Amino acid sequence: MIDPDADQAIVEQLADLLRDRIRSGDLAPGALLPGEARLTEEYGLSRTAVQQAMALLRTEGLVSIDPTRGAFVCTSEPAETVTLLKGDTVSARLPTPVEQRELGAGDGVPVLVVFRADGSRELYSADRVRVGR
Repeated sequence: MIDPDADQAIVEQLADLLRDRIRSGDLAPGALLPGEARLTEEYGLSRTAVQQAMALLRTEGLVSIDPTRGAFVCTSEPAETVTLLKGDTVSARLPTPVEQRELGAGDGVPVLVVFRADGSRELYSADRVRVGR
């Protein structure tokens, strides 16, 4: 449940509850999430708080939002593992529209930029990659 007196913001609390339902399989890939009206009523939150929680889950690549139909659980794709070698670095940022199209990245999903020690650069959609050493 949501605790307005907790140290954690209510937006984060709602995102955590929904994230847990997604990761547990209670909300399966492709499932429609409860609507804004239902969540505001069920948890006693403002519409803005619900929208912010959904936006947070969208940026994490867990949900996609269709303005006319609602929010859906994203289907998980197998994660590729990118191995970092000595001298390699990685950073995250939002993609340009061209990069988003080329990578097939969802709205709000960041990209990981791998800078190799040899000067080359690789770009990955952050929801489809793991970085390891």
